[in-house]
Amino acid sequence: MGHASKWLAAGAIALAAAVPLSTSASAQSSVTVMRQIDTDRYDPHTSTARSTAEIMFMVGDTLVALGPDMKTIHPLLAKSWEVSADGKLYTFHLRDDVTFCSGKKFTAADVKATIDRWLNLDKGVVKNRAGDVKEVRAVDDYTVEYELEQPYSELLYQMTQHFHTIINVDQVTELGDDFGVKGFDGTGPYCFGSWEPRNELVMTKHEAYKWGPDFYANQGPAKIDKVVWRIVPEENNVVAGIQTGQGDVTQYLPYWAIDQLQANPQISVTQPPFYFWTYYMGFKITRDNVSDVKVREAINLAVDQKALAEGPFFGKAEPAYAYVHPGTLDYSADAIDTSLFGYDPEKAAKLLDEAGWTMGDDGFRYKDGKKLELVAYSFTNIWRQVTEAVQGDLRKVGVDLKVELFDATVVWGKLKTQDFDMFTMSYPYVSAGDALNLYFPSANMPSPNRMNWDDKETDQWLFEARGALNDADRAAAYAKVEKKVHDAVVWVPIVHEPMFVAAGPKVKPVDAHGIYGAGLYKGLSLELK
Repeated sequence: MGHASKWLAAGAIALAAAVPLSTSASAQSSVTVMRQIDTDRYDPHTSTARSTAEIMFMVGDTLVALGPDMKTIHPLLAKSWEVSADGKLYTFHLRDDVTFCSGKKFTAADVKATIDRWLNLDKGVVKNRAGDVKEVRAVDDYTVEYELEQPYSELLYQMTQHFHTIINVDQVTELGDDFGVKGFDGTGPYCFGSWEPRNELVMTKHEAYKWGPDFYANQGPAKIDKVVWRIVPEENNVVAGIQTGQGDVTQYLPYWAIDQLQANPQISVTQPPFYFWTYYMGFKITRDNVSDVKVREAINLAVDQKALAEGPFFGKAEPAYAYVHPGTLDYSADAIDTSLFGYDPEKAAKLLDEAGWTMGDDGFRYKDGKKLELVAYSFTNIWRQVTEAVQGDLRKVGVDLKVELFDATVVWGKLKTQDFDMFTMSYPYVSAGDALNLYFPSANMPSPNRMNWDDKETDQWLFEARGALNDADRAAAYAKVEKKVHDAVVWVPIVHEPMFVAAGPKVKPVDAHGIYGAGLYKGLSLELK
């Protein structure tokens, strides 16, 4: 038995012990989705976690949907819309045939109540994704006026994300702190059934659902009666589970397993046509050792992205030489000086020499008696392997990188401090503007602008891009930001992550979607063979 086979056998045994079969009673209409992590609650206004988004997209709906090309806006709860000439007033015309799972009729009052609740919630997150809202009005039962203080050119794109899920606010009042824990009443193709944190969440088919996005062959109701989302933390058990049928669908696949799963005729492995999730290492540019752009450029050129894509990511990821994927809306190839990124250790050494960091007898560089020593904060997942590889690359040019790894319960607090020179992060986005508005406004220091990038021109250009009244002006303003932050080399782009969705022997291949890393999206392509 080979090494991989031993892993699978061990994984299958462990999974059999940890994950009891639960589909025997309704095997023809139940699918078990395996994933590795859970969230603290299922509330679109208090969680940015992918695990929250995965559920929100299936138990709820947004006014508009993002097509698989990640660029085209499609109707969903809103069948049509108009935007005023000044870009401040969006008028949405809603479907009149939508109900929540509870049976409550969906109307414009629910849209108003949802946005009002998000903006007024003390613990509400990423409210900037709603735009600078002046007022949301229910003109009549099926017409909503969404008025902004300032134009927001990305509003429709942001409205496709799970933060804009329309909720039954009556239920929020009813459940209080238990909202999103003991219940969630949405209009999605599935209904929230029960949730046992860190174990499983059960959802059932919304029988009345028939308003799915038009890019799905099936717009509802769903073809699967029950979907069980089960937490399977160990990746070996996920791989074993998909092969033994103890789990039916998963996107939480280790890269080493992709080839063997693709070779298995009982398993289908699909990918979304477009998917934007980028890994990078950022610099805290206000720290002494990385305040010099030449040092940051040298570190970039010392890191071998291609080797990282081939190593920890088993050749499945795409080496990254920019902060966002070239396929994203408003990516500006002309604005990005690609000579700043890529692997060139000789040039890296020359730049460090020019910056005054000379090589010492111990193989490390020094300046004014101070060692070029950097502290990086990172995660305990695949980042362990990535940072070890980066550590080796930097060691070759005389940079001593010390990595401190933290698990998910600790790392976010550590990343809010000013105690590190570098940090690691990966993130989803729907457009270049989505990424730039998250990380580079000075108002977002110290988190998520962990670089301490404080630049008035950037703030102004972001403001202009957000307020642009046409696509060309928006793209032009974002291109200025892209050029400035790339020229400043505040990140080391690592890889653009791929997504693979595997379906087991009883399930048809899944039409994967790339939005926010939630590959199943509405779940309307889930179907038994």
